[in-house]
Amino acid sequence: MFIGRERDLKDLEALWGRDHGVLVTCRGRRRIGKSTLIDEFAARSADRFFCIEGLPPRKGMTDAIQRTRFCEKVAEYAGRETIYAATWSLAFAQLDELLVSGRRTVVLLDEISWLGGYNPDFAGYLKEAWDRRFRKHPNLVFVLCGSVSAWIAENILDSTGFVGRDSLDIELKELTPSQCQQLLGPAGERMSVREKIDLLSVIGGVPKYLEDVRPELSVDENIRRMCFMPRGILFREFDETFNGVFGRRAKTRGRILKMLMTGPKSAVELAEVDGKTPNGSYAKTLKDLRMAGYVAGDGGLNPCTGEPIREERFRISDNYTRFYLHYIEPRRKMVEKDLFEFSSLEQLRGLGAIFGLQFENLVLNNLQTLLPLLGLEASLVLSAAPYRQRATAGRDGCQIDLMIQTQRMLMVVEMKRRREIGREIIDEVDAKVRKLKYGGNLSLRTALVYDGRLSPAVAADHYFDFLVPADRFFDP
Repeated sequence: MFIGRERDLKDLEALWGRDHGVLVTCRGRRRIGKSTLIDEFAARSADRFFCIEGLPPRKGMTDAIQRTRFCEKVAEYAGRETIYAATWSLAFAQLDELLVSGRRTVVLLDEISWLGGYNPDFAGYLKEAWDRRFRKHPNLVFVLCGSVSAWIAENILDSTGFVGRDSLDIELKELTPSQCQQLLGPAGERMSVREKIDLLSVIGGVPKYLEDVRPELSVDENIRRMCFMPRGILFREFDETFNGVFGRRAKTRGRILKMLMTGPKSAVELAEVDGKTPNGSYAKTLKDLRMAGYVAGDGGLNPCTGEPIREERFRISDNYTRFYLHYIEPRRKMVEKDLFEFSSLEQLRGLGAIFGLQFENLVLNNLQTLLPLLGLEASLVLSAAPYRQRATAGRDGCQIDLMIQTQRMLMVVEMKRRREIGREIIDEVDAKVRKLKYGGNLSLRTALVYDGRLSPAVAADHYFDFLVPADRFFDP
């Protein structure tokens, strides 16, 4: 069942009818559905579909092995014996022979960074083949797809050799809560809001993970079988995907993630903890993590000056990754020996605090769903990000879960996940508002996004301009 991505499909289908080939890049974290999107696009509107996927990184992998696999796939589609190519130029020439036709054709080079990552000249060969061969075919959509978004950005999108040649760049995000509910089917609609929030707090809106959920079972049972059993899909998933994305760089990037487990940090703070200098190499590490979908960088605007905040702060943005690092990895040996008895989420130590962060992540990853619930049009929003006001000699510090700025208004958004939410939430938010320094030309609004039972006294007080219960995120 294919859910969502309708806008991306429309953008792709609009590429047909040209008298030359068009180049598409498709990026996003592993398991997010990049290949599935292109498969669906080809099934809906193409006459022919050729898919060649790079081989996963492993010890002993070489450029020659990748090129051989490429030629084998071309031969398979051509229905002939494999002709091995000594260079990528010759390999691309073989692919070009398949494309002599005016019919609608989709070519997908999947996991492009695996395919080209063992040859520093691969992007140059591809550019040459595109200019001299592939671009000349009418009704051709040529897709470069990969989980290592940084490789695509550096070698394709940001490369002077490819400037102006990409017709469409798609960056796939997680499914929205409403789409996740659709994917779970009728049984998913019958799940309580708390169960659905708990589930998404662990696995996020990742289609591949959602497909393994059995919605007729309790969330606790689903988490047990997916995360805490030796053959569970999410038990070994982190190592497989993380190593597949970063290869030899996985160790250093994994160290950064573990430093972010305790909360958001700036590049300077991370480097200090890591005992490193926040130089260009360190910035590239953070960029890699961000583009791979593991980390988000929150900047926004200074509410006093309206200028961009200089110090970006980074947080783990992928809910599964944080859950894995906190709860699965520390129990790996016991799970491998089938000695860990998991009965419910509630048995996990510190669950309340971690799931509070998971809920915040879920909201921040779905700002397009939240903004209309706050009476805001996305086009009017100048900035939407968590905000930290540092304490100085003349002011107190405060932490805002989400601060939204428009030309004339500042909205302080509090996110809370508790079983019972009483009037004390008003005092908590009001204390932050009183400490917050902002420009005198801005109006201030307050909002509460919550998961739990809200005391009637909170609504009766009218302190919050907007009250958004979690169930609104599942509206069709």
